[in-house]
Amino acid sequence: MSNWKTICQLNDIPVQGARVVKREGHTDIAIFRTADDQVFAMVDKCPHKGGPLSQGIVSGHSVTCPLHNWNIALETGLAQAPDEGCAGRIPVQLDGNTVQLALD
Repeated sequence: MSNWKTICQLNDIPVQGARVVKREGHTDIAIFRTADDQVFAMVDKCPHKGGPLSQGIVSGHSVTCPLHNWNIALETGLAQAPDEGCAGRIPVQLDGNTVQLALD
């Protein structure tokens, strides 16, 4: 069972941008906000070479890795063809304007 943790407010994440959640002893998490105010979270590592996805460009519902331009779907974490790979997704929800992550 997941334990929902409050992380920030929606307005703390730039539109079409990201915020990084650092956790000691764990991989960083990137929380993305789209132009239509949907929120997605995933491990902040591109499946290609581990680039910081949080520093990528958010367009629609994907993020482009800043290192090698891989496009990663925010809903699934899957790299878009012809690239292959998957960034680990983290369950995220909005409670009003409060962003919460499911952290075990």
